[in-house]
Amino acid sequence: MTARRPSLAVVGATGAIGGVMLQILSQHADVWGEVKLVASPRVVGRKLVVRGEEAEVLALTEDVFDDVDVALFLVPDEVSARWAPLAASKGVVVIDDSAAFRMEGDVPLVVPEINPHAVRMRPRGIVASPNCTTLSLIVAIGALHAEFGLQELVVSSYQAVSGAGRDGVAVLREQLSLVAGTELGTKPGDVRRVVGDTDGSPFAAPIALNVVPWAGTDAGDGWSSEELAIRDECRKILDLPSLKVSVTCVYVPVVATHSMSVHARFENEVAVDRAHEILATAPGVVLYDSPGAGDFPTPSDVVGTDPTWVGRVRRSLDDPRALELFVCGDNLRKGAALNVAQIAEAVAAEFPRP
Repeated sequence: MTARRPSLAVVGATGAIGGVMLQILSQHADVWGEVKLVASPRVVGRKLVVRGEEAEVLALTEDVFDDVDVALFLVPDEVSARWAPLAASKGVVVIDDSAAFRMEGDVPLVVPEINPHAVRMRPRGIVASPNCTTLSLIVAIGALHAEFGLQELVVSSYQAVSGAGRDGVAVLREQLSLVAGTELGTKPGDVRRVVGDTDGSPFAAPIALNVVPWAGTDAGDGWSSEELAIRDECRKILDLPSLKVSVTCVYVPVVATHSMSVHARFENEVAVDRAHEILATAPGVVLYDSPGAGDFPTPSDVVGTDPTWVGRVRRSLDDPRALELFVCGDNLRKGAALNVAQIAEAVAAEFPRP
């Protein structure tokens, strides 16, 4: 193979995750040759800045993948399902952020801090990146699993509205404008009457002054698709197909950064001091845990940063093999764009460097 820097296509460059990806490409070491920015026909011709230079957005067509080595798909499931296999058929290595291929047996689901070896095992030419909620959790849990041996997870998520895309952020901001400066939130249904019908909203109930215990679609038996996805993805990433996982997903009125309350049970007895040591040295994790001094992660402090932040680490009162912890991770950075970028950089390292 001739030594050169691989070429890159960013599909979905004009979206919320695409915007973060362009920042990351501009901030990280530049391992890429040509970078193509790709999006739907309605935004073709728009100029975006990447690596300090303006680039014109190209249409998503079959020809756009000519001479491309790696393509990042930051688009909805149905777009990835159609276009990712086409790109891969042209010899492009696809890194996909959607749910379209995550649970396919011949598509690796990769978190570079946990299973970097899986990047090279891509018989279909596609590598999947996990759900943003899974990613906000798994780096810290993976580090603890390597030491203690994970047996069970019970998770409650507090998910930012940007997990529902730009529409989710727009709905929150609109509803906040309607309730700001009022006395709403003191009587049954008063918020709902003011913000109006939720038909067409990404949320099943008002999100301003409220929490909504539902994310995703109906997966049967009272479970949501988001809850089952986190279960399935944790099992696949950690290679623990029988891992017990129970998740409740809740939207909260936060723009960006998911938070989770986690009960993790292990094979062996755990010690908080040792858990602190593991988390403090784990790649991609920041330990911030002195609650008596007010030191614990919150979304407003973590937003815009790359690591998973962990605090409130304590041993369960009734189980010496279990830990309770609270984690926060920016769902648009490590939860989406950053993990995809890290996978792509691992693929780029396979090319002989000039």
